Amino acid sequence: MAGKYVISKQSNGQFHFVLKAGNGQVILSSEGYKQKASALEGIESVRKNSQIDARYERKSAADGRLYFLLTASNGQAIGNSQMYKDASGRDGGIASVKENGPSLKVEDTAP
Repeated sequence: MAGKYVISKQSNGQFHFVLKAGNGQVILSSEGYKQKASALEGIESVRKNSQIDARYERKSAADGRLYFLLTASNGQAIGNSQMYKDASGRDGGIASVKENGPSLKVEDTAP
C-alpha cells in the first residue's frame, strides 16, 4: 500500500499536512500554513526533495533521542520526523520518506 499526504486544519486556523506510510504511520509532519495553497506547495516540495539525501538534516534532541528535518534547496525546513531511540530507527524513517514522498495521493480533511 502506498503512502499518502493528509491535510488538516488546526484549531488556530492554520493548515498542516502529514505524510503517512502505507501502514498509516505518520513519518513526516509539516509546519502550519496560513493558506491551504501553501500547504499544497509544501507537499510538492516534499515530493521534489524527498529523494535527495543531502536534504535530510539528521539531528539529536537534548534528551538524546534522534530525529530528522527535510529541507528545501534554500535550506528551509519542509517537515520533521518523530523522535527515534537510535540511528537505525531514524535512518529507517528517512528511507520511508524517500519511498512514500513521491506519492500523488492527497487526503484533504480540512474544511
